[in-house]
Amino acid sequence: MTIPDLLRRHRLVPVVVLDDAAHAEPLAEALATGGLPVAEVTFRTPAAAESIARMAAHGGVTVGAGTVLTPEQVDVAVEAGARFVVSPGFDAAVVRRCHEHGVTPLPGAVTATEIMAALAAGVTTVKFFPAGTSGGAKAVAALAAPFGQVSFVPTGGIDATTAADYLGLSSVLAVGGSWMVPRAAVAAGEFDRVTDLVRASVEAVAR
Repeated sequence: MTIPDLLRRHRLVPVVVLDDAAHAEPLAEALATGGLPVAEVTFRTPAAAESIARMAAHGGVTVGAGTVLTPEQVDVAVEAGARFVVSPGFDAAVVRRCHEHGVTPLPGAVTATEIMAALAAGVTTVKFFPAGTSGGAKAVAALAAPFGQVSFVPTGGIDATTAADYLGLSSVLAVGGSWMVPRAAVAAGEFDRVTDLVRASVEAVAR
């Protein structure tokens, strides 16, 4: 299954910040048990690469790398087992490196100019970030009109109460967010709570 197909199937991408790679396996188990076998692990902590490797080794979760800013980080992420690479903005060198590795890039784009740059680089699925302060669902709908071939993964400022605004748009594959994987809960080892939050989020999307 391609990454876009996976995202459209599950509609949610948990955005994970792991401070301790020892939490990677139990988090992967919590996601899989809760019915959401996908995650974006951000490169915001030193534990990111090892966490990706451990979650990928779990086998029940498709893992991507987030907050990827350089081609070198793409190399590290792919070596660790990341199958998709998410960036806050568009960088042609990052996209090229993803294509060289055969992994899916999801560069950030919130303007028509950025979307055109992504299309020129061979990208048709973009991260709309930061969604909450860039016009929200109305902005996504407006951009989708002239760019019918583009799919969006809005992320940033989205929570359980606003996700449906985006998911109601045919141009939106999935939304990214951290409300079902709170950093504090993960750091405290509260994986039963994470499982419950994930399951509730999956059920809400299904409704």
